[in-house]
Amino acid sequence: MAGNWKARCIALLSGVLVSIGSAQAQQPQQFKMRIQTAVPSASIYFELLKKFGDRIDKMTAGRLKMEILPDGAIVPAFEILDAVDKGIVEGGYAWTHYWSGKNPAAGLFSNPMAGAGVGLDQLSHVAWIFEGGGYDLYRKLYSDVLKVNVEPLFIQPMGPDPLGWFKRPIASTADFKKLKYRAPPGITGEIFKEMGIAAVALPGGEIVPSAQRGVIDAAEWIGPADDINLGLQTVWKHYYLQGLHQSTDIGEVIINKTFWAKLPPDIQEIVRTAAMASMTETYTYNVFRNAKAIVRLRNEFKVEIHDTPKDFFPEFVRATNVVLDRYSAKDAFFKQVLDSQRNFAKDVVPYWTKILDLYSNLGNAALQKK
Repeated sequence: MAGNWKARCIALLSGVLVSIGSAQAQQPQQFKMRIQTAVPSASIYFELLKKFGDRIDKMTAGRLKMEILPDGAIVPAFEILDAVDKGIVEGGYAWTHYWSGKNPAAGLFSNPMAGAGVGLDQLSHVAWIFEGGGYDLYRKLYSDVLKVNVEPLFIQPMGPDPLGWFKRPIASTADFKKLKYRAPPGITGEIFKEMGIAAVALPGGEIVPSAQRGVIDAAEWIGPADDINLGLQTVWKHYYLQGLHQSTDIGEVIINKTFWAKLPPDIQEIVRTAAMASMTETYTYNVFRNAKAIVRLRNEFKVEIHDTPKDFFPEFVRATNVVLDRYSAKDAFFKQVLDSQRNFAKDVVPYWTKILDLYSNLGNAALQKK
């Protein structure tokens, strides 16, 4: 009798242990990704990244959670790629032109200056990425050229960036040449220098302190809404909306490839899909948030909004093609990417420019009625 009781207890205990083990085995594996960004927490693009992370959390039922970190939380902005490559953080957010010092072609992906010198706008740039072979070249940049252990994703089309902020009005490119100007790093700075403009690269967080110390006379950042959050209107009161240096601009999320490989295929696809959703969401944010920011700049901060001097456009396009052709002659991958963009533009720019004329003429006609 005692033996039967012991046997029943052992069987019962075994069943309980099997049930516990089975329940544990059925628990989905959870992952956490820290994304070190190159923007402050006040940025609208930081806000969009948090929405990106929240969307992934819900779509994976909590299996992948993202922690979005502001500029400098773990590493400085220009060290994000190295940090992701080494696994110091699982992910990073910046723009490919931040890595131009590693290879000049990097800048062509996030920021083909003056539309690759041939007039690509923000939407046609995105079309090149998804329809013109750009994404394959983008992955090749990281895997074969930079040879880093990352999985890249485009996520936020944020162009065009305004020419920026000035301490006094400029009537011509000649006036611009008298100033020291904060520009993005890499080839963009070289284009300004080709024009005779003194350009210096600074992270976003250093722009206002540098202006207050008189280190720079003018600067660009991202766009009206983000520029307000950075406080640029507290330093300067003259704002020029049309900029060619980043007439198109796309932010990226880069993920450590070892971490990426551990994610189940369905989570990987969810991340890709959430990135596509964020592309659309960024367009809507930019239109509305920047328009409202311009109203605030005029009414609340008494900022004067200017059109960029007309002579700046042909001069910038000239300087852009001089610099791009120079790099194309020296670097085979740079030439491959630039040729791809320019060939895509041959068909797209003539058509799309005429479509854009529709909206320009429509908008101007509506404004004249006022």
